[in-house]
Amino acid sequence: MDDNEIVAACLRGEKEAFRRIMETHSGPALALALNILGNRQDAEDVCQEAFVQAYKNLARFDGRAHFRTWLLTIVYRRSLDQLKRKKRFRIAAERAGREISPASRAGGDPPAGVGGFLLPDECLRRLSPKERTVLCLWTDEDLSAVEIAAVLGCAASTARVTLFNARRKLKSSLEKAHAAS
Repeated sequence: MDDNEIVAACLRGEKEAFRRIMETHSGPALALALNILGNRQDAEDVCQEAFVQAYKNLARFDGRAHFRTWLLTIVYRRSLDQLKRKKRFRIAAERAGREISPASRAGGDPPAGVGGFLLPDECLRRLSPKERTVLCLWTDEDLSAVEIAAVLGCAASTARVTLFNARRKLKSSLEKAHAAS
């Protein structure tokens, strides 16, 4: 049974069908959120919110794109919203004169790796959330530039340039880390 058939079953009210969607897509969704947010608890919260949003809006899924792309777009946007909330909280706390821990000042712990490889935190911190997202979708999910562009809501050429820049930054960071050791 493919995703479109499962979505149709969900729309008919078959609750078991959405469980299958969650089982199939929860790993990639969590990996994407974790690579953007760098914090497992926040990533799990974002994924839960994204699956609820997807369930509520299944009727809006038109089938032109792959369901996975549609769902990962929701996860991506929810993750960016979470980053914005954290930034607003940090700014408000700093204005109030409260001390912020170094981890929250940096936006949380960076993700542990991309593409199944463990990478030094310093290397990942140099990538923007968008660059980590593109790199994660390319390495972990094996998405093409066109599919990545659909998730990000940008042109395929923009996705290719972002991927190129992310790989270049990562290479430079790894070379510096290797030279220092």
